[in-house]
Amino acid sequence: MENANSAPPTSTLPIEVAYATPSQQVIIPLAISEGATLEQAIIQSRIQEQFPEIEPATAKVGIFGKLSKLSATVRAGDRIEIYRPLIADPKAVRKQRAAEGKRMRKGGGDVETEGG
Repeated sequence: MENANSAPPTSTLPIEVAYATPSQQVIIPLAISEGATLEQAIIQSRIQEQFPEIEPATAKVGIFGKLSKLSATVRAGDRIEIYRPLIADPKAVRKQRAAEGKRMRKGGGDVETEGG
C-alpha cells in the first residue's frame, strides 16, 4: 500500500556526454533526472575536470551530431556532444582544397613512355 503523502519516484534517464580533442575522446555514461537540460547534464558529468577548457554555459553542443541549445531537455539514450571551436574557416579550407585539386588535375595526365 502506497503512502498518499509520498512524492512520486524521480525517474532517471541513461545518457552519454562526449568530448574529443585531436588526441583523445571521452564518453561519460550518466543517469540524469528526467527533465534535465543539456547544460545540467554536462555539469553533472564533471567533464570539465578532465577538460578545463570546456565552459558549460557557453559551449556549442549537439545530440548525435545535430546542433542543440543548452536549454534543450535530454531524452533517454541521448549522446550529448560538446564541440570544440573551429581552428580554421571551413569555407577557406574547401576553397584551398578545390584550388589544389585543380592544379593536380592540370599537372596530371598521360605519362609519356620512351619509344612510344
